[in-house]
Amino acid sequence: MRKKKQKRLIIWLVVAIVVVVGAIFSFGHAGQKQNKTVTVGLVSPSNADEKIWNQVAKTAKDKYGVTVKTKTFTDYTQPNKALANGSIDLNAFQHYAFLNAWNKANKGSLVAIGKTFITPIHLYSNKYKSLKDLPDGATIAVPNDTSNESRALFVLKNAGLITLKKSAGTLATVADIKSNPHNLKIKELAAEQTARSLDDVDAAVVNTNYAVAAKLSDNKILYTEPVNKDSKQWINLIAANKKDQNKEAYQDVVKAYQTTQVKHLIQKYYGDKEIAAWNLKLK
Repeated sequence: MRKKKQKRLIIWLVVAIVVVVGAIFSFGHAGQKQNKTVTVGLVSPSNADEKIWNQVAKTAKDKYGVTVKTKTFTDYTQPNKALANGSIDLNAFQHYAFLNAWNKANKGSLVAIGKTFITPIHLYSNKYKSLKDLPDGATIAVPNDTSNESRALFVLKNAGLITLKKSAGTLATVADIKSNPHNLKIKELAAEQTARSLDDVDAAVVNTNYAVAAKLSDNKILYTEPVNKDSKQWINLIAANKKDQNKEAYQDVVKAYQTTQVKHLIQKYYGDKEIAAWNLKLK
């Protein structure tokens, strides 16, 4: 009888130790997870972008114990350099074409770890109301970085203003213009300068974040880029260094972004100017 009592006591002691040790490890793990901080680089975020990332930060903190901080850059040349040198952990400002072009030009190893949205870009004008009003010899500003210049030229192509050589592929330059029946003058500018150039040119292809920052109204739009199966390269993304792409905290930030709440905020603030892309089916 006494041996049975001793055996039971030992069993209960073992159980108690397991519970206590488990609680300590659980507490330690939770505390460790709560202390994870991830810094995300953004380019000239609008008020709407800041509200969207506030929601991402809330979800990341509440659901995954990850603290999300954002760092603002003023142009497209900075965030990938900052990511590559470890100044930030992730960035969210570019599409696949831009990332691929940057990696190629800089021998980089940045990778996409999650889709965010796609933003059809527009051809704007302060001087004309429709494409047919553009005069022969009109000057049109386009972004001068490799991927966005190509995208702008495809906008002009789809608008019927120019044609491009088949050999241009997805990274077209002005040298790839096959025909230019209206003798348009293509003015290459830094992407952040295109909206500001509208008083000096006849029209400009402006990336949406800069158009929003410049408060360009819809009545200045001459043409909108179509969204179809050819648009895959223009989907925006969250990028990381290749060696870090599977880090749990970084994947948690992606999951915190790809939510119904964020999708609703995108629709609320951008309407059809920005489209959630993580479940988007391109036809």
